[in-house]
Amino acid sequence: MARRPGFMTYALLAAFVVGSVFPLYWSFVIGSVTKERAAASTPPLVPGGHFFENARRVFHQIDFWSALGNSVLISGISAASVVFFSTLAGFAFAKLRFRGNGPMMIFIVATMTVPTQLALIPMLKEFSNMGLSGSRAAVILPWVVTAFGVFFMRQYLVDALPDELIEAARVDGASMFRTFWSIAVPAARPAMAILGLFTFMQVWTDFMWPLVVLQGSDVQTLQTALDHLKIAPGQGIADMALLQAGTIMATVPLFLLFFVAGRQLVAGIMQGAIKG
Repeated sequence: MARRPGFMTYALLAAFVVGSVFPLYWSFVIGSVTKERAAASTPPLVPGGHFFENARRVFHQIDFWSALGNSVLISGISAASVVFFSTLAGFAFAKLRFRGNGPMMIFIVATMTVPTQLALIPMLKEFSNMGLSGSRAAVILPWVVTAFGVFFMRQYLVDALPDELIEAARVDGASMFRTFWSIAVPAARPAMAILGLFTFMQVWTDFMWPLVVLQGSDVQTLQTALDHLKIAPGQGIADMALLQAGTIMATVPLFLLFFVAGRQLVAGIMQGAIKG
């Protein structure tokens, strides 16, 4: 018989839950008080009653809906691109035999060890030379495909897709792309859902690259727009209540996405755990 979890297991789980939820709770607490209360030497511990007032101030100070639309568009296109091209490349590395398969995969994995900050200046220069600086395309193009996505899909398809199915499709006269689309994609859907969800979240919360490439542009993502809330107009002091209220508002779409895609996410994780 399987042993029931003990007290220490529940205590550790409770600690992890509290540690994960507390930053969000703290943001809501700060976002629901006045600017003066947020800047007090003794921080508030319970929510105040000014969240909706602060939310209205957010709408007045930044073009929230435009930034929200840009973030949805950029994150959605980036996630779809990463999922498609990573699954395509992962299928090739997992199931096709070609010269250089192993060394190329090693090189792709090795690129994940290079800090992304090192590429900021070269990428900014290239996009500026192409006339794309300050545009949505400049934010999307670096996310067309990722090394982690290729590695993740390759590792999943190695075991999830039997070689016999590919051979049967080829015998039936299917082209390689038709085999990928009709055989590999259905088998990879759980992993694709996980990769798409986490890529969307990563692009949504990305701040550094949009801040650099959209500098001086009218195009703003939610993260760069929220950066303008740090300073109260004409006062030169930090308005943390306003900033945290905007942060909570920018987090709501992610909660909705996790709620809608949660079942597929859990199913994909469980399927991967069973295969492991």
